[in-house]
Amino acid sequence: MKRRNKAISGQVSDTDLRLLRIYRMVVECGGFSAAEVEANISRAAISMAMSDLETRLSLRLCHRGRSGFSLTDEGAEVYQATLQLLASVEGFRTRVNSLHARLKGELNIGITDNLVTIPEMHITSALSRLKQRGPEVKINIRMIPPSDIELGVLDGRLHTGVVPTLKTLPGLHYRPLYEEVSYLYCGIAHPLFETGLTSLEELTKHDAVMPAYAQAPEIKAIMEPLNGLASSTDREGIAFLILSGSYIGYLPTHYAYHWVRDGNMRALMPDTCQYMTRYSAITRKGAPPNLVLESYLEELDRVNGQ
Repeated sequence: MKRRNKAISGQVSDTDLRLLRIYRMVVECGGFSAAEVEANISRAAISMAMSDLETRLSLRLCHRGRSGFSLTDEGAEVYQATLQLLASVEGFRTRVNSLHARLKGELNIGITDNLVTIPEMHITSALSRLKQRGPEVKINIRMIPPSDIELGVLDGRLHTGVVPTLKTLPGLHYRPLYEEVSYLYCGIAHPLFETGLTSLEELTKHDAVMPAYAQAPEIKAIMEPLNGLASSTDREGIAFLILSGSYIGYLPTHYAYHWVRDGNMRALMPDTCQYMTRYSAITRKGAPPNLVLESYLEELDRVNGQ
């Protein structure tokens, strides 16, 4: 007695689902010709798909020929099973999509200070869109130094962060976000506010406030001529000292904007005394799946044009 070939023994593949959808259409259309019009694929392609499905199942599913189209007994049972399977697949898709529609959980973000004034509101816009997608999501923002943000993302205390891209750590993934330009400024009470800076040699004659946080080597080289007699751990402190009228110092243009607009600060030789800092959103490589984080990153990529 000839041994019957074993039917589907492995997982149902995407190819199987495609063949079963064509089969359902053929049955519901009552034959190959009608299905050709409905599916907008050639009759030859439908015939090949049916043959492939019968080979895959090791079953004769239908009779086709001059006498017309009809299902075998096995074909009728496979049709009923197909309806159940495709309904289950659609139910799974609907249920997963509903999870996206009602996001729940927390998003823990670490952000470097004084980025909120950047005109390109990528983070703000992404958080707004995330809140629309998941009104119940709890968003926690920590304003901490870049090194703490990197450690927090690496050890899982933070889901994501925004840091200056000074160096890349192998355990982190970086999404470019911003390019921030900084100028050298003085306050309205400083002697240079009226006269301006005429040469780089003058820099050593004026006290300067230096950043007490990590900077790229090329930025350190730009600041080297300054007479650093004060320091600050953040840019707000630098602004305080510049506004005192006793110090010059570098600030991002977006952060200094309203003081410049109101006539309380001025940039000194901006064509020469400037540098750029790039910022990235970071996530941990190999982190466990997190639907809230993935949704936030999707929105961040959208508003960032990626």
